[in-house]
Amino acid sequence: MLRTAIMALNEKARKPTGNKYLFICNEPLWYQVGQVLETYLAQYHTDGTFMWSMKANDYVSVGAKGFDTYNWQGNQVSFIVDRALTYEYPGKGYGIALDLTGDKTSAQPPIACFTLKGGDMMTSYLKGVGGLSGLESGEVSTPVAGAKRVMWGYSSIAVFNPYRSYVLREI
Repeated sequence: MLRTAIMALNEKARKPTGNKYLFICNEPLWYQVGQVLETYLAQYHTDGTFMWSMKANDYVSVGAKGFDTYNWQGNQVSFIVDRALTYEYPGKGYGIALDLTGDKTSAQPPIACFTLKGGDMMTSYLKGVGGLSGLESGEVSTPVAGAKRVMWGYSSIAVFNPYRSYVLREI
């Protein structure tokens, strides 16, 4: 499944090598990716220190800290786990693969963040008894002796090449 996704991304890329692909996974897919890469490393012995390494106290550590990036046929493939996808798609593997290779002709990034003009960061206050300092008199919004600061803003992201993406869903 991972090879199919990577090959589909590669078919849409400008060139077959030198690309950066990011897989955003829910937890079930994240564990499946770890299992697949663990099996691959064990089967093909691509890294001798993966299976064991001797500590200073002569104990043996088994396993890996995790897999987040590997190179496949000249392309960098990274994985991150996002709990928001786990909440939306629980129980079965789900992920989104994006091509994060930057455009060499224009300086346009593959993904960018946008906000409303003047709406990127706003601060509001909820004044209680004592005002903002705790010792002021005047109008209050709550009978609680204290104040609250609320910071918020508008933002959104844009994927400039959505056709250079791939959705993985376990059936």
